[in-house]
Amino acid sequence: MTQINLGDVRYNATAGAFEARVDIQRAGRTFRYPCMVSGPLNMDMDHVRTGLARHALRMSDSGSSLMSSI
Repeated sequence: MTQINLGDVRYNATAGAFEARVDIQRAGRTFRYPCMVSGPLNMDMDHVRTGLARHALRMSDSGSSLMSSI
């Protein structure tokens, strides 16, 4: 089972995007990814969280060369 945990979500006004650290726990291991979702400051937070989680899952499914294990 895969579990996804988001760190503090911040808005980067220069980039026009929300950023957060996203941890994916899978098979007893944790993989950490820096993620970003472009959008306006007033973007719905449910959409922001979903986008950040999707970004992390895409990175996670990209192969072991991009994984950061902690």
